[in-house]
Amino acid sequence: MLLSELLIKSGEFSINLSKVPEIEITDIESDSRKIEPGDLFVALEGGSTDGHTYINAAISNGAAAVVGQKHIGELKCPYFQVKNPRQTLAFLAAALNGNPARKLTMIGVTGTDGKTTTVNLIYNILISCGIKAGMISTVNAVIGNETIDTGFHVTTPDATTIQYLLRKMVDQGITHVVLETTSHGLDQFRVDACEFDIAVATNITHEHLDYHGNYEGYFKAKFKLLEELVITSKKSFGNPRLAVFNRDDISFLKIRERLKNPGYATITAVDYGISDDAEICAQNINFQTDGLKFDVKIYGQIQRVVSPLVGSFNVHNILAAISATVLGLKLDLACVLDGIKSMPDVPGRMERINLGQEFLAIVDFAHTPNALKEALQTARQLTSGQVIVVFGSAGLRDREKRRLMAAESLRHADITILTAEDPRTESLSSILTEMAGEAVRNGGKTGKNYFIVEDRGEAIRKAVSLAKKGDVVMACGKGHEQSMCFGDTEYLWDDRAAMRAALAEKLGIQGPLMPWLPTQEKKNR
Repeated sequence: MLLSELLIKSGEFSINLSKVPEIEITDIESDSRKIEPGDLFVALEGGSTDGHTYINAAISNGAAAVVGQKHIGELKCPYFQVKNPRQTLAFLAAALNGNPARKLTMIGVTGTDGKTTTVNLIYNILISCGIKAGMISTVNAVIGNETIDTGFHVTTPDATTIQYLLRKMVDQGITHVVLETTSHGLDQFRVDACEFDIAVATNITHEHLDYHGNYEGYFKAKFKLLEELVITSKKSFGNPRLAVFNRDDISFLKIRERLKNPGYATITAVDYGISDDAEICAQNINFQTDGLKFDVKIYGQIQRVVSPLVGSFNVHNILAAISATVLGLKLDLACVLDGIKSMPDVPGRMERINLGQEFLAIVDFAHTPNALKEALQTARQLTSGQVIVVFGSAGLRDREKRRLMAAESLRHADITILTAEDPRTESLSSILTEMAGEAVRNGGKTGKNYFIVEDRGEAIRKAVSLAKKGDVVMACGKGHEQSMCFGDTEYLWDDRAAMRAALAEKLGIQGPLMPWLPTQEKKNR
């Protein structure tokens, strides 16, 4: 596409088009190492790097033009200065791919916890109802029969990847897309130009305050998804502009009050919850080891919901999915309930690992205080025995949650084992000491109801060795992730493989080897 045409279609009118040369642009990149001849390079400033310092490298690799925020002197190719390169990148990527979101019904899901499960629920409902749907989550992207891994440690994919995937979906005849949107993705404009029609907020609790500064900053980033409904282009097949949010969450009143602003008059709002005050509510909830059942009250009628998912938090995720599909897309409720009933396991979300042991072994992504509490409360519902949990807290991230998670574990688990979880360049021992201090303040007694085991594989072994018939063992915090970071290095790691290795060892049967981490050589205490 000609650069001038690209700028017009992107809506980037801050650039004087009369000064834009007739240059053919083949692709857009923000990583100078990926630049090929004919590409447009967008220089982005980040927390530790500044893309402007790589402009010459991009030009050497063949960049046809450069977009950035800073004033730059003479270059060997055209340079365009814009106010917000990150946002410009999103709209340029959308334009280069033919603005695909304008041809799709776009459903965005955000929240502290439950995003991935809710995305998968909505996607499974759409497929069950005969709709050609695609999905982009922090685990993978699904386009027809193709599943694309979205990486090791991931948040929402970058804008160029999202727009490429959306165009690919349009090319394959997909009509509806469910997109998981993180606070980082929203704050960094990665999902701008995604033209959302339905926005779901599962909850907004405590997470990423290291990045957003405080709860208000975090809430503002999350709420941006709902704001996007206002600016979505008019689509020939209609614009639901539906905001779905959780009445039982601390964010409920804040969201409801903000949506009363006249600027959001085009948005239809609906809340869900387990209280009768909720517009879409769950009643008569029955928790079982193989799933859950409850009545949903919607449109004045009551229907029975059956799901293989476990835990009270999944009641909320299911209600969110029902609200989005029945109220937003006007799908038949019976069809929606069939989609919920046939929902397959979500990788690393309350995923049960069974090698024939006499106790439950579960791997879950719970890595926030609220998610850990919900996971442990669910485990308590599944057993009359002990709940044994293994988890840690990431380095170079929100430090406050270390204390909060340790406190939640001592309140809700019988045995807590603190271990490594992406320490990065922080001292693992220091992280665990912080958590242990809070464990002790909440009744923790070393060697009795809490342990420190630095090597995560050994920690999972310890949990399995302590388990008796009828107990529940949980490894929390990593879920589906396929690596763990020590220093600046990502080591291959999978909690599910580690759990299988520990179980096989205990049962004396053949199984996978325990994945290796650099802590494996250290003595545990």
